[in-house]
Amino acid sequence: MNLLSRDFYARDTLVVAGELLGKCVVRRTSKGSVVAKIVEVEAYKGKEDPASHAYRGMTPRNHLMFGEGGFAYVYFIYGNHYCLNITTERVGVPGAVLVRAVEIQHGTELARQNRKVKSLTKLTNGPGKLTQALKITKRQNGLDLTKLGDLFIIPQDHDEDFETVTTDRVGIKAGAKKPWRFYIKGNKFVSKP
Repeated sequence: MNLLSRDFYARDTLVVAGELLGKCVVRRTSKGSVVAKIVEVEAYKGKEDPASHAYRGMTPRNHLMFGEGGFAYVYFIYGNHYCLNITTERVGVPGAVLVRAVEIQHGTELARQNRKVKSLTKLTNGPGKLTQALKITKRQNGLDLTKLGDLFIIPQDHDEDFETVTTDRVGIKAGAKKPWRFYIKGNKFVSKP
């Protein structure tokens, strides 16, 4: 299986964010696997970004953002759901990309069992929805996405042409006006801000 390399992630966060669109998150569990195409992301650029967890420096919670790119940074938010982020940049330069929405390619029934939602378009069209559908929790925090395991990212097995839309980020107050949200134009699984 062809996984994305460390070099893919060890670049500017905005570049990685845009290029993650169309790639696939693979989540393997004891009940089976779910493969989901990334259709929407947001970039967070550390010390220059007031919306970033790394804005005020390194903490026990955000230390992964200061390490190598290509690791899962999973945290619990609003007391009710997890968010999947992918670390970027080189060591010492904090950055991460929030995966905001995915489109299931394989394992739809397992994802539906995990989230208990009938509507296919509402199954994974938001960061908390997709982590529930893919059964991503704090247990996946810190996993190396460049290696085969419970969670990793691969390119699609075929080329796909799509147009990328760039907009302001959503669901935040500080730094919301930065055009660091990227999504696949016309994809029905993109979240509705």
